Amino acid sequence: MIYISDIAKEKLEALKQETGLNGDYFLRVSVVSGGCSGLSYKMDFDNVPQEGDEVFEDKGIKIVTDAKSFLYLFDTTLDYTGGLNGKGFYFNNPNASRSCSCGESFAL
Repeated sequence: MIYISDIAKEKLEALKQETGLNGDYFLRVSVVSGGCSGLSYKMDFDNVPQEGDEVFEDKGIKIVTDAKSFLYLFDTTLDYTGGLNGKGFYFNNPNASRSCSCGESFAL
């Protein structure tokens, strides 16, 4: 399962509304090679399911990921911060053994 915090849910819904995306769009999250720790998160809205996708729903938000990325994202929570150190979405990933100081990449 991939989870979404309450504040991340609010921000995702506002972002969907601002960009005019309809109910057919879902949140696609994935893990790609790159970043200073070796792996990076990727997140976007999508409306085209792919073969082999894993599909979840938390707090009314449909979350889709490919099977390989799910191995890295199991039990991860998407959160949002609006603090002084920067605004934006971030992943609270219990599977990551280390992450870079910017928080955008991780390693297992």
